[in-house]
Amino acid sequence: MEETIKILAFAGSLRRGSYNKALVRTAVEVAPSNVVIDVFDLEGIPPYNGDIENTPPPRVTEFKSKIKAADALLMATPEYNYSVSGVLKNAIDWASRPKEGNPLQGKPVAIMSASTGSFGGVRAQYHLRQCFVFLDMHPINDPQVMLSDAAKNVDAEGRVTNEQTRQLIRQLLDALVAWTIKLKTKP
Repeated sequence: MEETIKILAFAGSLRRGSYNKALVRTAVEVAPSNVVIDVFDLEGIPPYNGDIENTPPPRVTEFKSKIKAADALLMATPEYNYSVSGVLKNAIDWASRPKEGNPLQGKPVAIMSASTGSFGGVRAQYHLRQCFVFLDMHPINDPQVMLSDAAKNVDAEGRVTNEQTRQLIRQLLDALVAWTIKLKTKP
């Protein structure tokens, strides 16, 4: 019997018609049968405030609890100004503090990105990977999911129509599952 893997997925965008939210929805659609994806919307997480990191707002507490309960994470990031969105960076900052009990530490993670430009969010992914080094997270390196020209590859209902991207998302999930199991069994 296959082990069930619990993945927490979230997009670093608050926009209802977000292309990165479309990537997350596609991940839910194409997920392997042994994967349960819990989708979390970052809406409602306030700007990080170090003065209250030991007594965070309820939405932050909920987010951190979901991270802790997940076996792995799946992040979809837009690229703003050659970097990660403020929404996603803010959520990561909240989740990682205080340092003691940081639920991100040691987590397997996969990244996807969508952009209306031709690079598909590659620079945002690079910056996320830099954060992961400090946070001691374990990212998947391959395959890379970067949907360029997203406006042409996501339909009006928010569905990714690019078949190659859909297949890459499935491959990314397969790789994340294998990586998660490997890290769980590592002594």
